[in-house]
Amino acid sequence: MKKTIIKPTILPGFMELLPKEQRIFNDIVNKVTKVYEDNGCLPIDTPIIEKSEVLLAKTAGETEKQVYSFNKGSKNLSLRFDLTVPFSRYTAQYFNELTFPFKRYQIGKVYRGERNQKGRYREFYQFDVDIIGKDKLSISNDALVISLASKAFKSIGLTNYKFQISNRKILSGLLEYLKVDSAANEVMILIDKFDKIGEEIFKEELDKILDKEKSDLISKVINISGSKEEVIKSLELLNIKNDKFNLGIKELKNVSKTLELLGVQENEFLVNLKIIRGLDYYTGTVFETLLVNNEGYGSICSGGRYDNLAENYTNNILPGVGISIGLTRLFFVLKEIGFVDNYQLPSKIEYLIIPVSEINSYIYEVYNKLISLGKTVEIYFEEDKLKKKMNYANKFSIPNTIIIGEEEEINRTINLKDMNTGLQRILKLDDMNI
Repeated sequence: MKKTIIKPTILPGFMELLPKEQRIFNDIVNKVTKVYEDNGCLPIDTPIIEKSEVLLAKTAGETEKQVYSFNKGSKNLSLRFDLTVPFSRYTAQYFNELTFPFKRYQIGKVYRGERNQKGRYREFYQFDVDIIGKDKLSISNDALVISLASKAFKSIGLTNYKFQISNRKILSGLLEYLKVDSAANEVMILIDKFDKIGEEIFKEELDKILDKEKSDLISKVINISGSKEEVIKSLELLNIKNDKFNLGIKELKNVSKTLELLGVQENEFLVNLKIIRGLDYYTGTVFETLLVNNEGYGSICSGGRYDNLAENYTNNILPGVGISIGLTRLFFVLKEIGFVDNYQLPSKIEYLIIPVSEINSYIYEVYNKLISLGKTVEIYFEEDKLKKKMNYANKFSIPNTIIIGEEEEINRTINLKDMNTGLQRILKLDDMNI
């Protein structure tokens, strides 16, 4: 009977990397992790699977449609769609054991049943920082998490990004002022789609929902542009008599000022009133991040303020703010724009031992000597031609090879070659200190 060969493939919307790219991905993770830890953030991890009643307690609309849910016996379960909601459950659950304000970072896979398209994945890594307070949380933290993302990008050599910042109170306050009640959510969803559908279609759809006067004012507000000072001044000149609207302006002004004080340069961010974030739990500051001259790839980093995300799990008031780097999306974009091709990644292995005769105890003696000196070492065990062994070192950018044959064994020496300069030296093993 003929054996059936199954074609080795993965599902659409999932990413796998070859080892060289995986090392770059891991290096990015390590550098971002260092930034977060150097700024006082603590690591946590949460399960990929959560109880649906916990995970979906505050979601609705588009978000809930994307969640992977299933039944296991009598239990209804869901795959986490982000790291923020599990974090709010975690904070409520371990409330008495945490110190507030609690600054955490977490990297993990999340799952969303989005329509498969280039650069968007159904399984992807997020790298989050959240700061959560007890009863209150200073607005300065909104700027702090953005500044941490700025430092993280710089740590990997990325400079051509721009944070797009707004505050949801401005638009929700404007809708309150205009007495847009039942259609408010519909309007917010439409604004969130502005960049995808364009201004003309947006206005046509908005005119179907609201009367012309209200529609025109909303369009005018979200299209305000210019420097952060110019946008804020334009909003103030509207003289909208609504407390929430004006609080949103005040918070936006505060965050913008604090960003500069934290070292985020003026050219790294702008105010964009169309940014409202699609997830349902944001209540104040919101932000997305685009790569300059590559805006078509969409946001690579986003987040915002939530007044009390854990309210469904505890009576404690836990306001927070968080930012999430979409690592899988970011890596895809960095590959597309050639950033990954030029990424400087040092070799993990410093020395490759190449036997040119039978492998014996002397090979291992050399190996252990190098290990004792704190070096990273690999032995080439396969019986191949010397050229192939040297090519192996070149492919993995191993800077030094040690060739060992019968002569080296007899004389207790090593033949050390610098693969960058081609320089070869004969060293005594017992005196070796490299």
